[in-house]
Amino acid sequence: MDYKDTKAALSTVTYDKNEIEAPTQNIYEAISIIAKRANQINGDLKKELVDKLDEFATYNDSLEEVFENKEQIEVSKFYERLPKPTAIAVEEWLNDKVYFRTPDAE
Repeated sequence: MDYKDTKAALSTVTYDKNEIEAPTQNIYEAISIIAKRANQINGDLKKELVDKLDEFATYNDSLEEVFENKEQIEVSKFYERLPKPTAIAVEEWLNDKVYFRTPDAE
């Protein structure tokens, strides 16, 4: 999934409790599902960032050559400006983009 094109809020937003719990009829279950999705998103973003930063890695053993890489700084700043994984997960939840199932009901 492309998290860069999300419309999730960059700052704190108040959501309607009834809107959050509507799909499950249980606020605690809804929050649990959103939290699990946020953990998945966080893992994806972290893996993507580490992969991009590995492109800039230099494996020198000398401490003398420490230098700044402008592209590496820009990549880091880009990922810092993205919405938080919880905001992305809530946005996906409200737009019915999160698949969930209840094994007990099946």
